Amino acid sequence: MMRTEKEKMLAGELYHAGAPEIQADQAAAQAWMVRYNTSLDKPHTERHQLLVERFAAVGDGVVIRPPFHCDYGFNIRIGAGAFLNFNCVILDVVEVVIGDMTQIGPGVQILTADHPRDPAQRAAGLEFGRPVRIGRNVWIGAGAIILPGVSIGDDALIGAGSVVTRDVPAGATAFGNPARSRSTAEK
Repeated sequence: MMRTEKEKMLAGELYHAGAPEIQADQAAAQAWMVRYNTSLDKPHTERHQLLVERFAAVGDGVVIRPPFHCDYGFNIRIGAGAFLNFNCVILDVVEVVIGDMTQIGPGVQILTADHPRDPAQRAAGLEFGRPVRIGRNVWIGAGAIILPGVSIGDDALIGAGSVVTRDVPAGATAFGNPARSRSTAEK
C-alpha cells in the first residue's frame, strides 16, 4: 500500500508539502491561529481550551501568549505549567515535545521542518522533519532558534538569541551562534 504524503511527513520521511491533505491541515491550523491570536483578552480557560482543541497534548496551567504561530499544532505536546511568551513559532511537521514548567521567551523559533541537502530533491519540492524534544524546567531566552532534530535536557538554559544546532545535555547552559554547551560543573 502506498503511503500518503502526510504519513510520510509524520514519519520524518521526504514528502511533498503541496499535497492536498497537507494543505488542508495547514489551512485548518491557519483558521485556528486566527481564533487563538485574537484571544489575548479572553480568560485563561478559553485560551487553554483552544490549545486543547489543536495540540496533541496540553498540560494544566499552560500559557501561550498570542501571537503564536505553528504549521499544524497536532504535533505539539506541551507539559503542565509550561509558558511561551509572545510571538513564538513552532514549525511542527513532526513531533515537538515541551516538558513541564519549561519557560520560553518571546520570539523563540522551534523548527522541525528541514530540507534535503541534495539540490535535485529540493528542486523537486521535497522536505522532511526531525523531531525536537525539550525537557522539563528548561529556560529558553528571547529570540533563540532551536533547529530540527535537537533535544534539550531537563533543567538546561539556552541563552537569548542563541542558535541551537545540536543536543544540549540536562543541566547545561548553551549560548551563542552556534550555541555551545557548558555543564553545571564548568560554570
